[in-house]
Amino acid sequence: MTRFLAASALALALAVPAPALADPAEDFTSLRDEVWEWTLDNSPGLATSVGDRRGDGKLYDASEEGYDRSLAETRRFLTRLEAIDKDALPEDLQIDYALMRRDFADTLEAGEFDQTRYVVFTNRYGPQSQLASLPYSSPLFTVADYESYIGRIEAFPTLVDQVIDRSEGAIERGLTQACEPMEGYEDTITGIISETPEDSLLWGAFASKPASISDDRWAELRERARTAIAEDANPALERFASFYTTEYAPACRTGAPGIGSTPGGQEYYANRVRSFTTTDMTPQQVHDLGLAEVARIRAEMDAVAAAAGYDSREAFIEQLRTDPQYYPQSAQNLMEAAGALAKTIDGWMPRLFGTLPRLPYTVQPIPAASAPGNTTAYYEPGSLQTGTPGIYRVNTTELDQRPLWELPALTVHEAVPGHHHQISLQQELDLHPIRRNGTFFTVFVEGWGLYSERLGIEMGLYDTPAKEMGRLSYEMWRASRLVVDTGIHALGWSRQQAVDFMRENTALSDANISAEVNRYITWPGQALAYKLGELKIRELRTRAEQRLGEDFDLRAFHDAVLENGAVPLDVLEEHIDTWIARQQAV
Repeated sequence: MTRFLAASALALALAVPAPALADPAEDFTSLRDEVWEWTLDNSPGLATSVGDRRGDGKLYDASEEGYDRSLAETRRFLTRLEAIDKDALPEDLQIDYALMRRDFADTLEAGEFDQTRYVVFTNRYGPQSQLASLPYSSPLFTVADYESYIGRIEAFPTLVDQVIDRSEGAIERGLTQACEPMEGYEDTITGIISETPEDSLLWGAFASKPASISDDRWAELRERARTAIAEDANPALERFASFYTTEYAPACRTGAPGIGSTPGGQEYYANRVRSFTTTDMTPQQVHDLGLAEVARIRAEMDAVAAAAGYDSREAFIEQLRTDPQYYPQSAQNLMEAAGALAKTIDGWMPRLFGTLPRLPYTVQPIPAASAPGNTTAYYEPGSLQTGTPGIYRVNTTELDQRPLWELPALTVHEAVPGHHHQISLQQELDLHPIRRNGTFFTVFVEGWGLYSERLGIEMGLYDTPAKEMGRLSYEMWRASRLVVDTGIHALGWSRQQAVDFMRENTALSDANISAEVNRYITWPGQALAYKLGELKIRELRTRAEQRLGEDFDLRAFHDAVLENGAVPLDVLEEHIDTWIARQQAV
């Protein structure tokens, strides 16, 4: 009887189909969709930029509780991801897998450090910059758009309180920013405070009424905006300015300015190096590479100075720094020069790329409230969904520190073929939205920007010794970052040591050097990404040229580099090696 029951049970088991094995691709795409939805739920600005209204009227959650929730959710996502067999996925999903895994792992590793938890603003950014960006980052076409815009102004006090709460934790733990680079930071806060709502930069959104909004509804929206500016934005800015001047600034760090001098700082900086470069390089290895690049570029600068008839590189640079002929006479003069150059470069784009983005860009000055002490220029991404162009912003303050011979290298980096081309193209690629909008690897984005400066050679932009020295100075600037950033944060350099090194080796003006060193001190590791990313792209181009010979197509190579959006360097290298093999097989 026992044997009969056992046999019957076996027959029954064999007759019932076994549960289907899990499909790795299905599991992964389901997880990827969930991660994207979670990202939109927790990133109101991103949601708006892709045309999703779930973030209307909201700002990001900067609270410590929100940070903990984010870490917990990231840990859960990583556990689920690692349970999926990557090798069983098709090639395109393997790239998505690799990017998501690195992003999750980086977030969790950084979350182990108090610096990530409590250092929540730099000398250039803070909640005030989030507020100031609203007029040009918000879609302003419909009643819903304006209600969202006003709602975000009304939400600003909560954001300020969250930043203050976490910054109090920085004060308690000795993790405040260093004193010197934060001098004048309060002006970036108070400069946005207005005497009346109509004087506020936020009021610019109400300069003209969209035709789709009735007069009565428009009057209601304007009145609500007046109240929000007067009772929410201005008081919150005043509160943040008071906190900064009375509590934070007196507690700023003196002595060695690097993050390495804070509790656990050396380990944290090593983490930042790995994260920003997507490599396993140590700070010392990066420092040594920087010294080697500085020596190489210095020799090229010496050659340009000699060809221009100068006895030394230093003599040519001094002339470039001091001769008034090289500087704009007015802010309008600088903007006109930048705009004209941008259009000249536009004409080269079809010769360098097979695929161009649809989104246009414009050239505008950096807003007056944030321009003093800011960098020479920067790029702000636009969005087809919100009807906003990309913006190449130029600093029109301190004109005696804005040499025109820098403009070619500056423009190809920030506009096209640099940031605008790469970022806008990524937004339009036929990829999952988390790849188009949710991944940002600085080493790729900034590496591409620096590589684009070299493309200016092929465009003939550096047609005078001054402009060629400007290009080399910009490359030297990024090589010097490898030395200076690691020097400050890992080797105990003072701010003055960093300034002296950059003044000795670059042609940058004193104002630019000061602003850059302040940036490196308050944003550890970020500046390392540029040169390391550029060197990898140049290495891959050389490899493709050598292996493909006469069959090498520069436009096709550039499209291949950009066709996956921003990726870590190892993923990029694997992709280009595969692309080369396919070209050889044709």
